[in-house]
Amino acid sequence: MPVAEHVLRHAAVRPARLAVRGPLGERTYGELADDIDGAARHLRDRGVRPGSLVAIGMADPVALLVAVLAADLAGATPLVGDHSWDRRRWARMIGAAAVDLLIDAPLPYADGPAVEHAAAPGDRAWACFSSGSTGRPRAVVRTRASWTASFPHLSDLAGIGPGDVVLVPGPLASSLYAFAALHALSTGATAVVPGRWPAASLAEHLGRATVVHLVPHLLPAVLAEPGALRTAVAGGAALDPRSREAAASAGVEIVSYYGATELSFVAADADGGGLRPFPEVEIEVRPRTGSVLGEVWVRSPWLSEGYLGGAAGPLRRDGDGWMTVGDVAHPYRLGEVLRLRGRGDGAIQTGGATVVPEDVEEVLRKVPGVGDIVVIGSPHPSLGSVVTAVLEADGASPPPRALLEAVARSGLDVAQRPRRWYAVPSLPRTQAGKPARALVAAWLASGDPGVRRLT
Repeated sequence: MPVAEHVLRHAAVRPARLAVRGPLGERTYGELADDIDGAARHLRDRGVRPGSLVAIGMADPVALLVAVLAADLAGATPLVGDHSWDRRRWARMIGAAAVDLLIDAPLPYADGPAVEHAAAPGDRAWACFSSGSTGRPRAVVRTRASWTASFPHLSDLAGIGPGDVVLVPGPLASSLYAFAALHALSTGATAVVPGRWPAASLAEHLGRATVVHLVPHLLPAVLAEPGALRTAVAGGAALDPRSREAAASAGVEIVSYYGATELSFVAADADGGGLRPFPEVEIEVRPRTGSVLGEVWVRSPWLSEGYLGGAAGPLRRDGDGWMTVGDVAHPYRLGEVLRLRGRGDGAIQTGGATVVPEDVEEVLRKVPGVGDIVVIGSPHPSLGSVVTAVLEADGASPPPRALLEAVARSGLDVAQRPRRWYAVPSLPRTQAGKPARALVAAWLASGDPGVRRLT
């Protein structure tokens, strides 16, 4: 069923229930349903038909959701991008894909007969951009079945229902945050969509929100003043074990998950026991030559169709319905915990040894004063690369290099220990909240003055 039809059904039963609150206003379910209806008629008048690709980029997250749901109701495929992109940037981002309409302003309301579309599970119902943590973002397209049929499973794992208020504290151009907002609306909950991290008003939002859906590095601020929060759903990066301890102290349950824009949900951890396959997901970790780690392959109903316009990217598939984006993990057997180690193409080759950055980051993230950290390989004339750590200080100044090296000696093999140490006021991040490794590497290569070497 289209998400728009979920909204219309909730509106018929509880029209006065608050559906969405944004920085510029709010809508009840009755008001949102009216807006979607009128906007869908406008799209039809503009020539949008089932199968049309509609690009959408707006600063106001509520207006963006209306446009997305109107396109959904019309049977079109909404493709959400950044509101700051001009038409030239959109053209670069979508490559060979043909967009039928670009929406960059709130849609007007049109009168007329209802827009009707006989939705099918195989419809291309959603498209979004990969996070681009290791390269240029690519537009990923999903069928209706792969997009909405996973909603009930997430609801069960996180206990999200129509009585909840779900805070979605990030840009809806991120697939993680867009999914969170539309999932909330599909359940009949209230979606709070500030559009970006609501630093100044976080406490006010948390005073009302019962659930927050976010990336792990934002959890400490949320758990410091949890307000009415019951559950935090965290995805997009590795979860620091300290976060679960802090959540337990704050009376907040954490549901963490691993996935990718191309693969959707792969594994989840609802109780701190480790990542296990998300419902209806099969996982294989296939051996890689010369490595103790294997490559994660997935088969499930939630897999994407691939990249729009035939764009090249990390997604690969075999002839039996399995897909991978190159993430690596320790050997895995059915019934075990998936021990993920990150993206395989980020491995550092140094002096004949292979170092997985996430292994190093996991150890160094525990050092007091380290807010977050990115480990990359820096060119070296004889070793190929040397392990380089770029840390974000949790406070006014970074911890001393002597402490960092002492922790590295106690917890890492010789090849894994960083030889170069840098600090930045804050790490660059993708729209999904992941550290942007490629941009960190570019900063170092260009000698960016904001990157300070620790001596």
